[in-house]
Amino acid sequence: MANDITPIDTFVLPIGRQAIDLQRIVYESGGMAQLRLRIREGKRFTVIDIDSVSAERWGRAMLAWVAAEQT
Repeated sequence: MANDITPIDTFVLPIGRQAIDLQRIVYESGGMAQLRLRIREGKRFTVIDIDSVSAERWGRAMLAWVAAEQT
């Protein structure tokens, strides 16, 4: 069970119209902060909780993709 949830960002993708929620979440047991990614597609939700090491790797990969697309 989550003890502390802090909103980070919310936006809707222009193609596909999926709603994206990013949240900082800390669980009662363990106390480790994680990044929660919630994707809403109509009535369906996908929720992924990511540790900081994985979030950094994912973020770097996304930034590298953006840089390559902008050249």
